Amino acid sequence: MNFLFAWRYFKAKKSTNAINIIAWISIVAIMVGAAALILVLSVFNGFEDLVKSLYSSFYPDFRITPVSGKTLTLTQQQLARIRGIRGIQELSLTVEEKALLQNGEYQSIVYLKGVDDSYKRVNNVADHIVKGVFELGTAEAPLLVLGAGVENAIGVQSDRNLSPLLAYLPRKGSVDMSDPLQSVSADTLNTSGAFVIQQDFDDKYALTNIGFMKAMLELPEDVYSTAEIRANVTEDADAIQQALQATLGGSYVVQNRYEQNRSLYAVMRAEKWVIYAILSLILVVAAFNMIGSLTMLVLEKKEDISVLHALGASRRTIQNIFISEGFLLAVIGGGAGILIALGLALAQIKYKLIPLTGGSFLIDYFPVKLNPWDFVLVISTIVVIALVASYIPARKAAQQQFLLREE
Repeated sequence: MNFLFAWRYFKAKKSTNAINIIAWISIVAIMVGAAALILVLSVFNGFEDLVKSLYSSFYPDFRITPVSGKTLTLTQQQLARIRGIRGIQELSLTVEEKALLQNGEYQSIVYLKGVDDSYKRVNNVADHIVKGVFELGTAEAPLLVLGAGVENAIGVQSDRNLSPLLAYLPRKGSVDMSDPLQSVSADTLNTSGAFVIQQDFDDKYALTNIGFMKAMLELPEDVYSTAEIRANVTEDADAIQQALQATLGGSYVVQNRYEQNRSLYAVMRAEKWVIYAILSLILVVAAFNMIGSLTMLVLEKKEDISVLHALGASRRTIQNIFISEGFLLAVIGGGAGILIALGLALAQIKYKLIPLTGGSFLIDYFPVKLNPWDFVLVISTIVVIALVASYIPARKAAQQQFLLREE
Protein backbone atom coordinates (compact mmCIF):
# COMPACT_ATOMS: atom_id res chain seq x y z
CA MET A 1 0.00 0.00 0.00
CA ASN A 2 2.76 2.43 0.92
CA PHE A 3 4.53 1.80 -2.38
CA LEU A 4 1.30 2.32 -4.32
CA PHE A 5 0.96 5.80 -2.83
CA ALA A 6 4.67 6.43 -3.40
CA TRP A 7 4.45 5.38 -7.06
CA ARG A 8 1.34 7.54 -7.58
CA TYR A 9 3.06 10.56 -6.03
CA PHE A 10 6.12 9.94 -8.21
CA LYS A 11 4.13 9.84 -11.48
CA ALA A 12 1.62 12.60 -10.65
CA LYS A 13 2.07 16.11 -11.98
CA LYS A 14 3.16 18.64 -9.39
CA SER A 15 2.05 22.21 -9.13
CA THR A 16 5.69 23.23 -8.87
CA ASN A 17 7.93 21.86 -11.63
CA ALA A 18 11.00 22.21 -9.41
CA ILE A 19 9.85 19.17 -7.40
CA ASN A 20 10.14 16.95 -10.48
CA ILE A 21 13.47 18.47 -11.46
CA ILE A 22 15.01 17.94 -8.02
CA ALA A 23 13.60 14.40 -7.86
CA TRP A 24 15.20 13.51 -11.20
CA ILE A 25 18.47 15.17 -10.18
CA SER A 26 18.57 12.92 -7.11
CA ILE A 27 17.81 9.86 -9.26
CA VAL A 28 20.59 10.74 -11.71
CA ALA A 29 23.03 11.41 -8.85
CA ILE A 30 22.25 8.01 -7.29
CA MET A 31 22.60 6.37 -10.72
CA VAL A 32 26.00 7.98 -11.31
CA GLY A 33 27.18 7.13 -7.79
CA ALA A 34 26.08 3.50 -8.01
CA ALA A 35 27.63 3.03 -11.45
CA ALA A 36 30.89 4.69 -10.36
CA LEU A 37 31.13 2.53 -7.24
CA ILE A 38 30.55 -0.72 -9.13
CA LEU A 39 32.92 0.16 -11.98
CA VAL A 40 35.78 1.48 -9.84
CA LEU A 41 35.55 -1.40 -7.35
CA SER A 42 35.48 -3.89 -10.25
CA VAL A 43 38.56 -2.31 -11.84
CA PHE A 44 40.26 -2.33 -8.45
CA ASN A 45 39.39 -6.03 -8.13
CA GLY A 46 40.97 -6.62 -11.53
CA PHE A 47 44.20 -4.87 -10.59
CA GLU A 48 44.20 -6.62 -7.20
CA ASP A 49 43.93 -10.02 -8.89
CA LEU A 50 46.68 -9.05 -11.34
CA VAL A 51 49.04 -7.99 -8.53
CA LYS A 52 48.26 -11.13 -6.52
CA SER A 53 48.91 -13.33 -9.54
CA LEU A 54 52.26 -11.63 -10.11
CA TYR A 55 53.27 -12.06 -6.48
CA SER A 56 52.09 -15.67 -6.50
CA SER A 57 54.44 -16.25 -9.44
CA PHE A 58 57.36 -15.60 -7.11
CA TYR A 59 56.08 -16.46 -3.64
CA PRO A 60 55.14 -20.08 -2.84
CA ASP A 61 51.99 -21.39 -1.16
CA PHE A 62 53.99 -21.92 2.05
CA ARG A 63 57.43 -20.81 3.15
CA ILE A 64 59.44 -22.19 6.03
CA THR A 65 61.91 -19.80 7.67
CA PRO A 66 63.85 -19.78 10.97
CA VAL A 67 62.42 -18.00 14.00
CA SER A 68 65.70 -16.11 14.33
CA GLY A 69 68.76 -15.76 12.18
CA LYS A 70 69.14 -16.20 8.44
CA THR A 71 69.52 -19.96 8.12
CA LEU A 72 67.70 -23.09 9.21
CA THR A 73 68.63 -26.75 9.43
CA LEU A 74 66.46 -29.38 7.76
CA THR A 75 67.62 -32.96 7.97
CA GLN A 76 66.66 -35.66 5.50
CA GLN A 77 64.28 -37.12 8.11
CA GLN A 78 62.52 -33.74 8.51
CA LEU A 79 62.28 -33.30 4.75
CA ALA A 80 60.77 -36.78 4.42
CA ARG A 81 58.15 -35.98 7.07
CA ILE A 82 57.30 -32.71 5.31
CA ARG A 83 56.87 -34.44 1.96
CA GLY A 84 54.64 -37.01 3.66
CA ILE A 85 52.09 -34.42 4.82
CA ARG A 86 48.83 -34.68 2.96
CA GLY A 87 48.43 -31.92 0.39
CA ILE A 88 52.15 -31.25 -0.17
CA GLN A 89 52.97 -31.44 -3.89
CA GLU A 90 56.48 -30.02 -4.19
CA LEU A 91 59.27 -28.94 -1.83
CA SER A 92 62.12 -26.68 -2.88
CA LEU A 93 65.13 -25.67 -0.79
CA THR A 94 66.76 -22.27 -1.28
CA VAL A 95 69.80 -20.32 -0.10
CA GLU A 96 69.58 -16.53 -0.35
CA GLU A 97 72.10 -13.81 0.38
CA LYS A 98 72.91 -10.28 -0.68
CA ALA A 99 75.64 -10.18 -3.31
CA LEU A 100 77.49 -7.72 -5.50
CA LEU A 101 77.28 -8.47 -9.20
CA GLN A 102 79.87 -6.77 -11.38
CA ASN A 103 80.13 -6.44 -15.14
CA GLY A 104 83.15 -4.33 -15.92
CA GLU A 105 82.32 -0.81 -14.75
CA TYR A 106 78.71 -1.75 -13.97
CA GLN A 107 77.77 -3.23 -10.63
CA SER A 108 74.65 -3.77 -8.55
CA ILE A 109 73.68 -5.11 -5.14
CA VAL A 110 71.16 -7.95 -5.60
CA TYR A 111 69.57 -10.77 -3.67
CA LEU A 112 71.28 -13.83 -5.10
CA LYS A 113 69.02 -16.82 -4.61
CA GLY A 114 70.28 -20.36 -5.05
CA VAL A 115 67.52 -22.83 -5.83
CA ASP A 116 67.24 -26.55 -6.56
CA ASP A 117 65.65 -28.41 -9.47
CA SER A 118 62.21 -28.40 -7.80
CA TYR A 119 62.04 -24.62 -7.67
CA LYS A 120 60.34 -24.11 -11.04
CA ARG A 121 57.61 -26.56 -9.98
CA VAL A 122 56.93 -24.64 -6.75
CA ASN A 123 56.26 -21.28 -8.41
CA ASN A 124 55.89 -19.85 -11.90
CA VAL A 125 59.10 -17.87 -12.37
CA ALA A 126 60.06 -20.08 -15.31
CA ASP A 127 56.86 -19.01 -17.09
CA HIS A 128 57.97 -15.36 -17.04
CA ILE A 129 61.26 -15.73 -18.92
CA VAL A 130 61.51 -13.02 -21.57
CA LYS A 131 65.09 -13.65 -22.71
CA GLY A 132 67.03 -16.86 -22.96
CA VAL A 133 65.99 -19.89 -20.91
CA PHE A 134 65.45 -20.81 -17.26
CA GLU A 135 68.71 -22.70 -16.71
CA LEU A 136 70.71 -22.60 -13.46
CA GLY A 137 73.64 -24.81 -14.32
CA THR A 138 75.55 -26.83 -11.74
CA ALA A 139 77.57 -26.09 -8.61
CA GLU A 140 80.77 -26.18 -10.68
CA ALA A 141 79.38 -24.29 -13.69
CA PRO A 142 76.57 -22.08 -12.35
CA LEU A 143 74.31 -19.97 -14.53
CA LEU A 144 72.33 -16.85 -13.63
CA VAL A 145 68.72 -15.98 -14.37
CA LEU A 146 68.42 -12.24 -13.83
CA GLY A 147 65.49 -10.00 -13.09
CA ALA A 148 65.02 -7.57 -15.96
CA GLY A 149 65.87 -4.61 -13.70
CA VAL A 150 69.09 -6.27 -12.55
CA GLU A 151 69.97 -7.08 -16.16
CA ASN A 152 69.58 -3.44 -17.10
CA ALA A 153 71.50 -2.18 -14.02
CA ILE A 154 74.63 -4.19 -14.82
CA GLY A 155 74.42 -3.65 -18.58
CA VAL A 156 74.22 -7.20 -19.93
CA GLN A 157 72.18 -9.10 -22.47
CA SER A 158 71.44 -12.23 -20.46
CA ASP A 159 70.61 -14.40 -23.48
CA ARG A 160 73.89 -13.67 -25.28
CA ASN A 161 76.39 -14.40 -22.51
CA LEU A 162 79.19 -12.30 -24.03
CA SER A 163 81.26 -12.25 -20.85
CA PRO A 164 80.87 -13.79 -17.37
CA LEU A 165 79.79 -11.73 -14.40
CA LEU A 166 81.73 -11.51 -11.17
CA ALA A 167 79.80 -12.23 -7.97
CA TYR A 168 80.96 -11.27 -4.47
CA LEU A 169 79.36 -12.94 -1.44
CA PRO A 170 80.17 -12.71 2.29
CA ARG A 171 81.55 -15.82 3.95
CA LYS A 172 79.91 -16.98 7.14
CA GLY A 173 81.78 -16.44 10.38
CA SER A 174 83.77 -13.61 11.91
CA VAL A 175 85.43 -10.91 9.84
CA ASP A 176 89.23 -10.70 9.88
CA MET A 177 89.79 -6.93 10.11
CA SER A 178 93.45 -7.32 9.17
CA ASP A 179 92.42 -8.79 5.80
CA PRO A 180 88.72 -8.12 5.09
CA LEU A 181 88.97 -9.63 1.60
CA GLN A 182 89.35 -13.05 3.21
CA SER A 183 85.74 -12.70 4.41
CA VAL A 184 84.43 -12.38 0.85
CA SER A 185 83.95 -15.15 -1.69
CA ALA A 186 84.20 -14.28 -5.37
CA ASP A 187 83.49 -16.29 -8.49
CA THR A 188 82.33 -15.87 -12.07
CA LEU A 189 78.95 -16.82 -13.48
CA ASN A 190 77.47 -16.86 -16.95
CA THR A 191 73.93 -15.74 -17.64
CA SER A 192 71.22 -17.86 -19.21
CA GLY A 193 68.07 -15.71 -19.18
CA ALA A 194 66.00 -12.92 -17.70
CA PHE A 195 62.52 -12.80 -16.18
CA VAL A 196 59.88 -10.08 -15.88
CA ILE A 197 57.31 -10.49 -13.09
CA GLN A 198 56.96 -7.32 -11.07
CA GLN A 199 59.34 -4.46 -10.37
CA ASP A 200 59.89 -5.49 -6.75
CA PHE A 201 61.37 -8.77 -7.99
CA ASP A 202 62.82 -7.67 -11.34
CA ASP A 203 65.05 -5.02 -9.72
CA LYS A 204 66.09 -7.16 -6.79
CA TYR A 205 66.63 -10.85 -7.57
CA ALA A 206 68.96 -13.09 -9.51
CA LEU A 207 68.60 -16.88 -9.42
CA THR A 208 71.38 -19.45 -9.58
CA ASN A 209 72.26 -23.00 -8.58
CA ILE A 210 71.88 -23.86 -4.89
CA GLY A 211 75.07 -25.91 -4.85
CA PHE A 212 77.08 -22.92 -5.99
CA MET A 213 75.54 -20.74 -3.27
CA LYS A 214 76.23 -23.27 -0.52
CA ALA A 215 79.84 -23.55 -1.64
CA MET A 216 80.30 -19.77 -1.80
CA LEU A 217 78.78 -19.26 1.66
CA GLU A 218 80.46 -22.38 3.07
CA LEU A 219 77.19 -23.73 4.45
CA PRO A 220 76.88 -27.26 5.88
CA GLU A 221 74.90 -29.86 3.96
CA ASP A 222 71.59 -29.55 5.84
CA VAL A 223 71.60 -25.74 6.21
CA TYR A 224 69.39 -23.55 4.02
CA SER A 225 67.74 -20.12 4.03
CA THR A 226 64.17 -21.22 3.36
CA ALA A 227 62.07 -24.14 2.24
CA GLU A 228 59.32 -23.33 -0.24
CA ILE A 229 56.27 -25.53 -0.70
CA ARG A 230 53.58 -25.94 -3.30
CA ALA A 231 50.32 -27.38 -1.98
CA ASN A 232 47.36 -29.07 -3.59
CA VAL A 233 44.69 -26.42 -4.12
CA THR A 234 41.93 -28.90 -3.27
CA GLU A 235 43.26 -29.46 0.25
CA ASP A 236 42.58 -27.29 3.31
CA ALA A 237 45.40 -24.72 3.42
CA ASP A 238 44.99 -24.08 7.16
CA ALA A 239 45.24 -27.80 7.90
CA ILE A 240 48.44 -28.07 5.84
CA GLN A 241 49.98 -25.08 7.62
CA GLN A 242 49.11 -26.51 11.03
CA ALA A 243 50.53 -29.91 10.07
CA LEU A 244 53.77 -28.30 8.89
CA GLN A 245 54.10 -26.29 12.09
CA ALA A 246 53.40 -29.37 14.24
CA THR A 247 55.97 -31.40 12.29
CA LEU A 248 58.74 -28.78 12.51
CA GLY A 249 58.18 -27.36 15.99
CA GLY A 250 58.60 -23.89 17.44
CA SER A 251 62.05 -23.19 15.97
CA TYR A 252 60.54 -22.71 12.52
CA VAL A 253 58.00 -20.27 11.09
CA VAL A 254 55.51 -21.56 8.53
CA GLN A 255 53.92 -18.74 6.51
CA ASN A 256 51.13 -18.98 3.99
CA ARG A 257 51.01 -16.68 0.96
CA TYR A 258 49.01 -14.02 2.81
CA GLU A 259 51.47 -13.93 5.71
CA GLN A 260 54.43 -13.62 3.33
CA ASN A 261 52.84 -10.46 1.89
CA ARG A 262 50.82 -9.21 4.85
CA SER A 263 51.64 -5.53 4.24
CA LEU A 264 50.71 -5.77 0.55
CA TYR A 265 47.30 -7.31 1.27
CA ALA A 266 46.65 -4.82 4.08
CA VAL A 267 47.44 -1.86 1.82
CA MET A 268 45.22 -3.16 -0.99
CA ARG A 269 42.34 -3.73 1.42
CA ALA A 270 42.75 -0.23 2.89
CA GLU A 271 42.88 1.32 -0.60
CA LYS A 272 39.64 -0.39 -1.55
CA TRP A 273 37.82 0.95 1.51
CA VAL A 274 39.19 4.46 0.90
CA ILE A 275 37.94 4.33 -2.71
CA TYR A 276 34.55 3.15 -1.48
CA ALA A 277 34.35 5.96 1.09
CA ILE A 278 35.30 8.66 -1.44
CA LEU A 279 32.84 7.52 -4.10
CA SER A 280 30.08 7.14 -1.53
CA LEU A 281 30.18 10.93 -1.19
CA ILE A 282 28.38 11.06 -4.56
CA LEU A 283 25.51 9.18 -2.94
CA VAL A 284 25.59 11.52 0.05
CA VAL A 285 25.18 14.49 -2.33
CA ALA A 286 22.26 12.66 -3.93
CA ALA A 287 20.77 12.25 -0.45
CA PHE A 288 20.65 16.04 0.02
CA ASN A 289 18.79 16.37 -3.27
CA MET A 290 16.40 13.66 -2.12
CA ILE A 291 15.73 15.49 1.15
CA GLY A 292 14.91 18.65 -0.78
CA SER A 293 12.65 16.81 -3.23
CA LEU A 294 10.71 14.98 -0.51
CA THR A 295 10.39 18.09 1.65
CA MET A 296 8.80 19.96 -1.26
CA LEU A 297 6.58 16.94 -1.98
CA VAL A 298 5.35 16.97 1.63
CA LEU A 299 4.34 20.62 1.23
CA GLU A 300 2.71 19.80 -2.12
CA LYS A 301 0.67 16.93 -0.67
CA LYS A 302 -0.39 18.63 2.56
CA GLU A 303 -4.09 18.29 1.74
CA ASP A 304 -3.68 14.66 0.67
CA ILE A 305 -2.01 13.93 4.01
CA SER A 306 -4.99 15.50 5.82
CA VAL A 307 -7.42 13.38 3.79
CA LEU A 308 -5.49 10.19 4.56
CA HIS A 309 -5.50 11.06 8.24
CA ALA A 310 -9.26 11.71 8.14
CA LEU A 311 -9.75 8.30 6.52
CA GLY A 312 -7.95 6.65 9.45
CA ALA A 313 -4.31 6.56 8.37
CA SER A 314 -1.96 6.75 11.35
CA ARG A 315 1.04 9.04 11.57
CA ARG A 316 3.31 6.01 11.14
CA THR A 317 1.49 5.09 7.91
CA ILE A 318 1.94 8.57 6.50
CA GLN A 319 5.59 8.54 7.53
CA ASN A 320 6.09 5.17 5.79
CA ILE A 321 4.50 6.49 2.59
CA PHE A 322 7.16 9.19 2.25
CA ILE A 323 9.95 6.83 3.30
CA SER A 324 8.71 4.54 0.51
CA GLU A 325 8.84 7.51 -1.86
CA GLY A 326 12.51 8.05 -1.04
CA PHE A 327 13.18 4.34 -1.33
CA LEU A 328 11.50 4.39 -4.76
CA LEU A 329 13.82 7.16 -5.96
CA ALA A 330 16.80 5.16 -4.71
CA VAL A 331 15.62 1.96 -6.41
CA ILE A 332 15.14 3.70 -9.76
CA GLY A 333 18.50 5.49 -9.62
CA GLY A 334 20.48 2.68 -8.01
CA GLY A 335 18.98 0.00 -10.26
CA ALA A 336 19.72 1.99 -13.42
CA GLY A 337 23.28 2.71 -12.24
CA ILE A 338 23.99 -0.92 -11.39
CA LEU A 339 22.64 -2.12 -14.76
CA ILE A 340 24.75 0.47 -16.62
CA ALA A 341 27.86 -0.51 -14.63
CA LEU A 342 27.22 -4.20 -15.22
CA GLY A 343 26.88 -3.67 -18.97
CA LEU A 344 30.06 -1.57 -19.18
CA ALA A 345 32.03 -4.04 -17.05
CA LEU A 346 30.97 -7.02 -19.15
CA ALA A 347 31.82 -5.11 -22.33
CA GLN A 348 35.27 -4.28 -20.96
CA ILE A 349 35.87 -7.91 -19.98
CA LYS A 350 34.87 -9.18 -23.44
CA TYR A 351 36.03 -6.44 -25.80
CA LYS A 352 38.80 -4.62 -23.83
CA LEU A 353 37.27 -1.26 -24.77
CA ILE A 354 39.40 0.99 -22.52
CA PRO A 355 43.18 0.55 -23.05
CA LEU A 356 46.01 1.17 -20.63
CA THR A 357 48.33 3.73 -22.19
CA GLY A 358 52.08 3.95 -21.69
CA GLY A 359 53.17 0.58 -23.04
CA SER A 360 55.03 -0.39 -19.85
CA PHE A 361 52.34 -2.64 -18.36
CA LEU A 362 52.02 -6.41 -18.55
CA ILE A 363 48.52 -5.93 -19.98
CA ASP A 364 47.25 -3.27 -22.39
CA TYR A 365 43.72 -2.83 -21.00
CA PHE A 366 42.02 -2.04 -17.70
CA PRO A 367 41.38 -5.36 -15.94
CA VAL A 368 37.87 -5.85 -14.54
CA LYS A 369 36.55 -8.45 -12.12
CA LEU A 370 32.94 -8.45 -10.97
CA ASN A 371 32.50 -9.41 -7.33
CA PRO A 372 28.95 -10.17 -6.06
CA TRP A 373 29.86 -8.75 -2.64
CA ASP A 374 30.54 -5.36 -4.25
CA PHE A 375 26.97 -5.34 -5.54
CA VAL A 376 25.69 -6.24 -2.07
CA LEU A 377 27.82 -3.45 -0.56
CA VAL A 378 26.65 -0.82 -3.05
CA ILE A 379 22.98 -1.82 -2.78
CA SER A 380 23.18 -1.77 1.03
CA THR A 381 24.82 1.67 0.94
CA ILE A 382 22.11 3.06 -1.34
CA VAL A 383 19.35 1.63 0.85
CA VAL A 384 20.83 3.01 4.07
CA ILE A 385 21.43 6.49 2.59
CA ALA A 386 17.94 6.54 1.05
CA LEU A 387 16.28 5.55 4.33
CA VAL A 388 18.23 8.13 6.33
CA ALA A 389 17.53 10.87 3.77
CA SER A 390 13.83 9.96 3.55
CA TYR A 391 13.29 9.81 7.29
CA ILE A 392 13.71 13.57 7.83
CA PRO A 393 10.92 14.81 5.49
CA ALA A 394 8.78 11.73 6.24
CA ARG A 395 8.89 12.51 9.95
CA LYS A 396 7.96 16.11 9.19
CA ALA A 397 4.97 14.89 7.16
CA ALA A 398 3.81 12.65 10.01
CA GLN A 399 4.10 15.39 12.64
CA GLN A 400 2.28 18.19 10.83
CA GLN A 401 -1.24 19.32 11.83
CA PHE A 402 -3.96 17.59 9.83
CA LEU A 403 -6.57 20.06 8.50
CA LEU A 404 -8.98 19.49 5.62
CA ARG A 405 -9.58 23.23 5.25
CA GLU A 406 -7.25 26.05 6.03
CA GLU A 407 -8.79 29.34 7.27
